Amino acid sequence: MALDRWLALAILAICLIYGYTAFFTMDAGLPPFMRRSPVWPSTFPKILAAMAVLVALAIVLGLEKPGRVGPAEIDWRRLHEYRLGQALALLGLMVAYALLLRPAGFLLSTTGFLAIGAAVLGERRFHILVPVVLIAAVGIWYLVQQVLGIYLRPWPFFLGNGA
Repeated sequence: MALDRWLALAILAICLIYGYTAFFTMDAGLPPFMRRSPVWPSTFPKILAAMAVLVALAIVLGLEKPGRVGPAEIDWRRLHEYRLGQALALLGLMVAYALLLRPAGFLLSTTGFLAIGAAVLGERRFHILVPVVLIAAVGIWYLVQQVLGIYLRPWPFFLGNGA
């Protein structure tokens, strides 16, 4: 079986566990007044689990590639020819982002993650990259903080901005 099918099988197992949790265990602790609501806290996880199971099943069964042309399988003998350095650098960058999110603040860590990630992937037009990254980080922070009302520490902890 090809690598994409093995990965889809693993994702299918995870999605089945997630779906079981969403369908059978999340709603057990709902208060009575919420049980009459048309949308429950588990509605989105149920939809997400069902869609993910369908997509993973389509990949496992090979339904997604009826007329694909060209070499589509990953050849383990030529693994050194793939860009593993970029992939590992991005994985390391994601871990660093998760670890720096609280101490460095949302704006600094998100800006750094997006800029360094784009540079790792090959973007060299920094005069375009920096404004786009700044607008994206500030825009996401504004939407989450002001529109949704979820507090995100914008600056590093040593600047003393509360919580």
